[in-house]
Amino acid sequence: MKMRRSWIAAKPRALRNKVQGPKSNVQSQKTVGVADVGLGHWTLDKQILMSGRKIIVYIATSADGYIARADGNVDWLNRPRTSGDYGMGAFFKTIDTILWGRKTYGTGKEMNEGTAPVYGPSIRNYVFTRRPPKRHPEGFEFVNEPVAEFAKKLRSRPGKNIWMMGGGKIIASFLDAGEIDEFIIHVIPVLIGEGIPLIAPRHREVNLRLLGARDFPDGVVRLHYRVEGNEESKDAVKSRSRRHAK
Repeated sequence: MKMRRSWIAAKPRALRNKVQGPKSNVQSQKTVGVADVGLGHWTLDKQILMSGRKIIVYIATSADGYIARADGNVDWLNRPRTSGDYGMGAFFKTIDTILWGRKTYGTGKEMNEGTAPVYGPSIRNYVFTRRPPKRHPEGFEFVNEPVAEFAKKLRSRPGKNIWMMGGGKIIASFLDAGEIDEFIIHVIPVLIGEGIPLIAPRHREVNLRLLGARDFPDGVVRLHYRVEGNEESKDAVKSRSRRHAK
């Protein structure tokens, strides 16, 4: 079944049309080696480039906590867009890097009519996979290394904040490695009953601090959290950081 576009999945083309020229060329494979966003005032200043880069999960979920149906379908996200598009454009100005799980990258391609979901020529994209393809679109690199090591090196490079696109497995891997700084979750007023959860399940206890909340006229609620800490042992986190999600 061909997947319909959601208000999030349609972003690559809409934003690309504003900032990008011709479609990207396909290049030979390149695998990566071990190489204050606030609600209501999404302003970018030099401090973002000079201070530590944040890894932010910016995502939509159903009211019962799923990011997609069990088969990956996100038809329930198809809804009229509000004025300002839930702040997506403003958030996009604060990032220059996107992290993808393999399955989410594949879903993005399907929704983008078979082409890579490119968000602009200045955006770097990293796809986590154990089996990097032989060819990939310009602007995409494939990662096969421990999450903590990759995140440390990525944060050390100058740049803006980093958008964790998902899906649930890679979010879990970064969260359990202590490498997620914030969640910005758009709760859609619909229950889908079952599906892919926001974070792949396992025993964990992660404390969050609410930074802000906003409701929209169509019933969508945006929740902005900072990750305060993970209550499990450092040894367990270190062990899991050597693994990454598909």
